[in-house]
Amino acid sequence: MRLFQTRPEDDGLPGPERALAVLALITGTLMAVMDTTMINLALPTIAADLNASAARSVWITNMFQVVCAAFLLVFAGISELVTRRRIYLFGLGTFMVGALGAALSRNLETLLVFRAVQGLGAAATLSIGPSLYRAIFPSRLLGSALGLSALVVAGGYAAGPTLSGVILSFADWPWLFALNLPLGLCSLWFAKRALPRDKPRQGSFDFLGALLSMLMLASFFLAMDAVGHAASFGLVGAWVLLTVASAVGFIMRQRRALYPLLPLSIFAEKRFTLAVSASGLAFIGQGLTFVALSFYYQEQMGLSPLETAWLFTPWPLGIMLVGPLAGRLADRINPSVLSSTGLGLIVTGLVALALVDETMGVMESLWRTALCGIGFGLFQPPNNREMMGSLPPERSASVSGVMSTIRTVGQSFGVAIVGAALALGFEVQITLWLGAVTSFLALLASLSRVSLARRALVERRASSGG
Repeated sequence: MRLFQTRPEDDGLPGPERALAVLALITGTLMAVMDTTMINLALPTIAADLNASAARSVWITNMFQVVCAAFLLVFAGISELVTRRRIYLFGLGTFMVGALGAALSRNLETLLVFRAVQGLGAAATLSIGPSLYRAIFPSRLLGSALGLSALVVAGGYAAGPTLSGVILSFADWPWLFALNLPLGLCSLWFAKRALPRDKPRQGSFDFLGALLSMLMLASFFLAMDAVGHAASFGLVGAWVLLTVASAVGFIMRQRRALYPLLPLSIFAEKRFTLAVSASGLAFIGQGLTFVALSFYYQEQMGLSPLETAWLFTPWPLGIMLVGPLAGRLADRINPSVLSSTGLGLIVTGLVALALVDETMGVMESLWRTALCGIGFGLFQPPNNREMMGSLPPERSASVSGVMSTIRTVGQSFGVAIVGAALALGFEVQITLWLGAVTSFLALLASLSRVSLARRALVERRASSGG
């Protein structure tokens, strides 16, 4: 297989070790992604078994997401001091402990504690995943590697709801958490054997920056959750104020710190900044669309949650089919052109979805959703390659943390937009139009860097003798 063939000039790991290291990342990513989607579908079942209200049971998901979001930048920074290998192993072990504790929980309070532990473990693995792909694969295959990453994530999202439904049809909900244990053990074994051993950075750790980062991201997520659940203006305002205050403090700290948690100098690279902007806007559109369609399918079309999950399947399937090819092409042609083409398809698909009405059949929705998935598969791996490849390898951990954070923030913001729009009495179709608008803004950001990416591709070919 091309991804595991070694050339004499290659950086990264040799072919056989590369394969084992990739298996560690694949199993670890599947574990984190499938866990989220499986538990979302099982919330009513868990709530009924633990005698918890619907409002309280939502925190089974929220606790995981808040903790994960709060620690993404922190673990990316720590990995430079203690190495990415150790952080990844720590994340896997912590996630497994949380999964075991969640499986054994017999009340909501205990379950929430172990969901927080799982969120901590997921933050450790997800924050440095993209940078590990860069350390494992040679530069000539970076796009292909990130295409494989997109395939794995999309596969986890596609399989999670179905797998949850199958397990719940013949077993109790604790088995959803117990399923993580064999996956985690496999990932640990592969990781210990094959993950690269990088050298730790010398210097201190930015503890104040880490604290402000956690406060900023956690309060942002809680503010978005409050908006999505139509909380009081005072509560939303308090969370927003805390988010803004901690963000200002974080930026000021990063400018003064000798070893900043997130070096702000990386945003001086226009290709990176524009790619981050495109990614954030695209994930806002994706998060917004997923929630809006959930309401549309269930409340206006009268479909069940499981039927709704099936209607979403073309989106991740489209990413799975197109993502690896897009990543491979991004190693050869201008990745910004590929990303922009993908965003154009996303905008087209979202406009088509916004035009759907109750008289249209299921197939009318399926092809529109598939078009969005194909577009996202064509957009994400090349755009991720631009983010990762536009900066030196020694900045990989910081880039990886930004990639994970912008995805989480974007999706959360999209969900909050839908909640606010519905609370104000807007129709679901209006929120789908908002998704199309944010994706169009992402397209503008992507198009504005085409010439910059073309110049970088020429330089890369010249330096490699191609």
